[in-house]
Amino acid sequence: MIDPQMLLSAYCQGYFPMGMEGGDIRWFLPESRGILPVADFHIPERFQRYLRNHPFEVRWNTAFTEVMLGCADRRDTWITDDILESYQALHELGYAHSAEVWREGRLVGGVYGVAIGGAFFGESMFSRETQASKVALCTLQQRLKDHGYLMHDTQWTTPHLAMFGGHEIPCDEYLRLLARAIRVKTSFIKTKTEPVALPATPPRSLI
Repeated sequence: MIDPQMLLSAYCQGYFPMGMEGGDIRWFLPESRGILPVADFHIPERFQRYLRNHPFEVRWNTAFTEVMLGCADRRDTWITDDILESYQALHELGYAHSAEVWREGRLVGGVYGVAIGGAFFGESMFSRETQASKVALCTLQQRLKDHGYLMHDTQWTTPHLAMFGGHEIPCDEYLRLLARAIRVKTSFIKTKTEPVALPATPPRSLI
């Protein structure tokens, strides 16, 4: 398990972890970083019509572990047991959150990530029904906009994210945006949990 203070501090410096085959954890700081615009989030007109009448119920933070397990349920996954335990700890501290899509009492899609200040670090999403992950993503984006977030980090850009305006920016530009975003005072969801104190830097042995 990654110490929560270590993990939060790494995010504040632009790093993120992934579990590797064999159980190791590696830290990444890509030369180009994927982001989704928050204020100017693009929803294709056809999907806007679908959003107004979709058959799902969206909930927040009621099944965080189940969302992570849904994201891990694929042939190749970087969500190892250590990663799962690490983000569960962040969730208990009030830093990691899930947007969940339900239908008739079943969890059919979702997305989870980490929120620090006005920055949201999207980790993964999954879908068990057509359009469920898109509904989760669009609902999440609306929450970020309503709460004054400046940045949604997606690590890399996929065709799925590109259709909503996702794109990549150089690392130095990302780090400048990150420095501004983490200083924003906002909250993803009300919590009574006191934030943990962040150390100055993660140990060099891990990054």
